[in-house]
Amino acid sequence: MLEVGRVVKSKAGRDKNRFFCIVECALDSVKIADGKTHRLEKPKRKNTKHIQATTTKIELDTVTDKQLRILLKPLNDGLKAGCETQRGR
Repeated sequence: MLEVGRVVKSKAGRDKNRFFCIVECALDSVKIADGKTHRLEKPKRKNTKHIQATTTKIELDTVTDKQLRILLKPLNDGLKAGCETQRGR
């Protein structure tokens, strides 16, 4: 299910609970980008055990870093909203 263009959620590390897009696949790792901290030109290597695939897929042929940020923003913002409501309890 891991393929180029698939949106994934990080399960471990400094970027835990953030969404990224797979830029490159290898045997036991992938390279991911979000367009901001990890650009398409210099993606982050991540172990496949530390990510969770979603059903969303992005065509990376013509996508720029800015467009990638815009596409991932609702996912990452929705996550922040959920965390704020839990802290308020």
